[in-house]
Amino acid sequence: MTKKFGPEYASIDDVTFQPKYRASCYCETVRYEVCADPVDSKICHCLACQKLHGAPMQWAAIFHKRDVRITAGIDHLHFYNNERNQHARILPCKVSCARCGTPIADEGRRMWLAFPSLFNFGNRSSVPDTFNPTCHIFYGMRVVDACDDLPKWSGHKNHSQRL
Repeated sequence: MTKKFGPEYASIDDVTFQPKYRASCYCETVRYEVCADPVDSKICHCLACQKLHGAPMQWAAIFHKRDVRITAGIDHLHFYNNERNQHARILPCKVSCARCGTPIADEGRRMWLAFPSLFNFGNRSSVPDTFNPTCHIFYGMRVVDACDDLPKWSGHKNHSQRL
């Protein structure tokens, strides 16, 4: 087994790494841990997220790569760069389980955008507050309205027009 997913990620051998949350795909072939709370969490309404998730939006919790380590299934990761339409680990890219097809995360150049529904929080109603979304992005592309008080941005948070 590869001990490290990439140079930016924590190693499986790092004894100082203290897992705070654990996540896995549906079939549990791919598993990973994070040692910190997310730096942010958002809901994305862009067309790529809608189509690639088969859902009206994507909920992602954002972590620094250094706070993430893959504990199982590295050899079962599938990568897709939707900008180039290539099945390759060209960042940024979508990461999924090659066995069951579960979307695992979006891998950015510096960040890991994890999908909170993959985490084991004990029960579905005990999602930590730090995973709660802080905004909607690409809200102009939405297919359903979100009736909440979160800020809604036309593009990326703080880098586009607030709607």
